[in-house]
Amino acid sequence: MKASFINILGWYGALAILIAFALVSFNTISSNSYIYQVLNLTGSVGILINAKRKKDFPAVALNACWIIIALIALIRFF
Repeated sequence: MKASFINILGWYGALAILIAFALVSFNTISSNSYIYQVLNLTGSVGILINAKRKKDFPAVALNACWIIIALIALIRFF
């Protein structure tokens, strides 16, 4: 993947997680909502890809855990 696309994924990830946090903090959505979990999942995937490219392994590990948690939460919807 091109470096510019990977940077876009990283920025998307940061914004998605920030938006999810803001929406829950301002009681716009619930932390149990589907959209919250999707924002966390897609955001952490974007950051993980960006961090992996930069060899930022603590961020890779953190976001891998974040992805697992979001996936488990999403599976509970079905």
